[in-house]
Amino acid sequence: MNREVDALIRALPPEHLDAVEISGNLRGGYAWHSYQRTHYPDFDLCGDDLPEHTYDFVICEQVLEHVADPWRAAANLRRLCRPGGLVLVSTPFLIRVHGEPEDYWRFTDAGLEHLLSRAGLDVLWVRTWGNAACVRANFRTWKRRRPWHSLRNDPKLPVTVWALGRRSVDCAP
Repeated sequence: MNREVDALIRALPPEHLDAVEISGNLRGGYAWHSYQRTHYPDFDLCGDDLPEHTYDFVICEQVLEHVADPWRAAANLRRLCRPGGLVLVSTPFLIRVHGEPEDYWRFTDAGLEHLLSRAGLDVLWVRTWGNAACVRANFRTWKRRRPWHSLRNDPKLPVTVWALGRRSVDCAP
């Protein structure tokens, strides 16, 4: 997933885009035109008090499983995005429950596509990655990947699901 997302961002190109990352710092190292990070609980993705500023690229990785209302959160991702802009979302699937603050949800590829579509985003694609060895390895602790661990994808055992959506140019706020 990270290699694919990195290639996507490099191809945009980032120096022409204003980006916001929701509760993370995975993508801050690019030469964005501008880059903003948000932090929970100061920034509540399910809240009503969103900033007036909108962005060309909204990044929400490994967050939606922690929000109490993912439908509201997805709608707010759309609201943060400028018309024609992109929203990148990733979530765990076959990964053990983890708090900080809570862990409520898991989304299949079809579920994540439905969530983003219902929020008013045009879903450009949805991807999954995982395999049985990775699922087993992370039952009790987070394992680091070693060179001998298989990266072969088994679509029936997704560890993570990610999607890219676009806010329509002709849509109302």
